[in-house]
Parts: sequence; structure tokens; C-alpha cells
Amino acid sequence: MRGSAGEGQRQHPVITGKASTRGAAFALFAPALAVVALLFVAPLAMSVVVAFRGKDGGFTLEHFAKSFDFYTTDLLFTLAIVVASTLLIGAVAIAIAGYLTLGGNPRTIAVLRWLYRWPLFIPFVVAGQLMRTFLAKNGMLNHVLIGSGLIEPLSAQSLLDWRGIVVAFVWKQAPFVTLLLAGAMASLEPQHIEAARNLGARRMSVLIDIVLPQVRGTLLVGLVLSFVTMLSVLSVPLMINPNSPTMVTVDVAYRISTHGDYPVANALCLLSLALAAIGAVFYLRHAAARVEGG
Repeated sequence: MRGSAGEGQRQHPVITGKASTRGAAFALFAPALAVVALLFVAPLAMSVVVAFRGKDGGFTLEHFAKSFDFYTTDLLFTLAIVVASTLLIGAVAIAIAGYLTLGGNPRTIAVLRWLYRWPLFIPFVVAGQLMRTFLAKNGMLNHVLIGSGLIEPLSAQSLLDWRGIVVAFVWKQAPFVTLLLAGAMASLEPQHIEAARNLGARRMSVLIDIVLPQVRGTLLVGLVLSFVTMLSVLSVPLMINPNSPTMVTVDVAYRISTHGDYPVANALCLLSLALAAIGAVFYLRHAAARVEGG
């Protein structure tokens, strides 16, 4: 009896092993979870509280109403800029990654592989300053066009407007998407590509009909991440096009620095979050459809 009672008090080694494994796993992801909670969840909760709290401390929508009254044009402008930039980023990334995968000139591929990654290591604030000197009326672009005889000096114009923002975003984010896409294309089975080429398919047909359908998920991930990133950038629109209409990030900075109006600034941030959710919903619907399709 004593032996059976003692055996009953002992913990099973499998249960003990599972408990220690769970403890080790929790210890590994606890720091990351704490960082997310402190730097993302807590500020988001505070922003929601401030955006919906009135002067009397009660619930109100007046800050959102004020945001729509003053900044509806800027919200639409922001969405149009980011969507246009995202589409162009996708086109540029497909072109570069496709040539890196299917191109036939080794020297061109080596040079392109070396050049396209440079903007990855440049901060947005530096990219904004580079575009100011490159796209200005007396900038490098117009000097090159005038020197080559393509335009007259009097016809030179500044591109420091919505076009400059789009150029800066595409130049900065296209290498990121290209890097993801080129890696996904490089991991494909080469037999499919070789079979299509042996049947006489052109490079463009191979890229569109065979390669892109297999890397569509990776392309979508890169575009969604770029979409969200561009929504949060302040330096580029502030340096290139701070005048109305401008992007919402400039409006947020203006409400805080000039008026000290944190409730409206937080309301604008939540509206930007709603715009970012568009990309997230699009990606989740695509992922769900892919899972259901097998």
C-alpha cells in the first residue's frame, strides 16, 4: 500500500516534460509579446481612448467629424497615392525579378542584381531629400534632360508634388518587393520553365502564365507590407509636397505641432489604420481562398 501511494504521488515523466517544454516556449516568446504589448497594443489603446473621449470625459465622435470636415480630401489623396505607388511597385518588382529569373544576359543580370538593392539601406528621410534634389526644377533630372536635348530649358518643371511622392515611394519600396519576389522565383522548379521554353513560349508568356501564378502569394505579401509602410511615412510627403492636398501623416504632425490637438490627431491615426486594414483584409481573403482551394 505504501508503495502504491508513493507511486501515485510521483509525477509522470511525460507530463513533467510537457510542462517544462511549455515553460521554455513561453520564456522564448514572452519578451517579444511584451514588446508588442508595450510598443503597439498599449499606444493603440491610448489612441482609441483619446480619439473617442470628449472634453467632458464622455464618449464622442466630434473628433472624427472634425477630421472628415477638414481632411477628407487628404484622406482620399493619401489612398490614391498609396494605391498608385503599390501598383507601380508591383509592376517594377515583377519586371526586375522576372528578368533576374528569366534573363539571358549574365552581365546585365549581375549588374541589375547589384544595383536594385541600394534603396533598401536608405531611410525614407534620406530618400525624400534625394528626390528634392533630383526632381526639383533645377534638379538633376531636368539638367540631364536639357543636356541631352530632350527638353528646352524654359519647359523644365518641378516634380515636387504628388508625382514626386509616388516616385520616392516606388524607388524606395520596389527593391524590397523585388527581393522577396526574386527569392520566390528562384525557388521554383526549373523544369516547368525549361519545358515551356522548349515548347516555344516567350519569356513574357513564361513569366505571366507559369512563374507569376506560383509566386502570387509572395508578391501579395510584399505589396501589402509596402502599402502599410507607405501609409505611415511622414518625411517623404513633408519634404516633397507639404501643401494641400497632402498625406494624412503630415496632417497628424500639423495638428500636434501647431495646435496641440491630440484628439483629432489620434482620430486621423485611426482613420489611417482603417485604410491599412483594407490591405490586410485583401490579403486575408486571398489567403483564406487559397486554403479553401487546397
